Amino acid sequence: MNYFEKNKKNIIIGVIATLLVAALVALWLQKKVIHSADDIVGVVYPASIKVGDTLNFNDKTQFAKQKKWDFGDGNTSDKSNGIHFYNKPGYYNVTLIIDNKYSKSFPILVSARDIIAPVVDELAKIDAPSQAMVFENVQFRAISESTQFTWKFGESGRIDSKDKNATYAFQKPGNYVVTLYTDKGEPTYHNINVIKGYDELDDSALKIDDSFERMDNDFKYHLQQIANGSNFNTHYNYLLNKYLCNNESAIVNVTDSKVNNFYLYCAGLQFDKNKVIQTVKLSFNQDQTCVTKVDINQSK
Repeated sequence: MNYFEKNKKNIIIGVIATLLVAALVALWLQKKVIHSADDIVGVVYPASIKVGDTLNFNDKTQFAKQKKWDFGDGNTSDKSNGIHFYNKPGYYNVTLIIDNKYSKSFPILVSARDIIAPVVDELAKIDAPSQAMVFENVQFRAISESTQFTWKFGESGRIDSKDKNATYAFQKPGNYVVTLYTDKGEPTYHNINVIKGYDELDDSALKIDDSFERMDNDFKYHLQQIANGSNFNTHYNYLLNKYLCNNESAIVNVTDSKVNNFYLYCAGLQFDKNKVIQTVKLSFNQDQTCVTKVDINQSK
């Protein structure tokens, strides 16, 4: 019996053991030396973003000696982790390259950012007379859906009111530009001419038309005081005695309502507050001594 036959069993066991060791060595070498793209441990998130949003990237590949991130928009990075921003919408492939040999790609969808149109209020309007007298309480109304209001009446140089409806008495005559600011839209402007008070006027220099205008404005002023809630009897009796010759039935014609008499009109005026008397036109009897009709333009 020769040596092989005599040690056949041991030889077979030795060969099997050698093959097994070789297989284990090959597997170890593959784990430690031989790599593939499947061994790359990198992540990119989120997969769907909008222009300007943050894209995160992170790599923890153990065997990597060199790494490079290619974001598909012309930008690259050699850092293990960080953030990136896209300036344009589109479909991008983010690629992680390890040791210039292995690579792994991550698809990223970048959407356009929604454009939110600013809410612009329709330009606010100012309801106010174009002429007033010094020290007269002038009513200014803001016609707007805004919630914040700032008034500058052009005389003080500062903010005069933050109410939607404001009252202001000018201290000096002149032409003023009233400015209304709101939280929506552009500022609104209103021109008002402020004239001297009656006690400052030189009667000898007044023309007839100016005299009538003065009486119209005086009548308007006292009606506005009634509308503002001032003492009713004071202003009512003043107009009744000075202009109407104590005729409470004098005709009052208002543009937005039916014809009334003076007493009923004034009585309603004190209970329906916030009325703004825009203009008043007086009509006299033949002798020009008593007012027989009052034409009123008003708003609320």
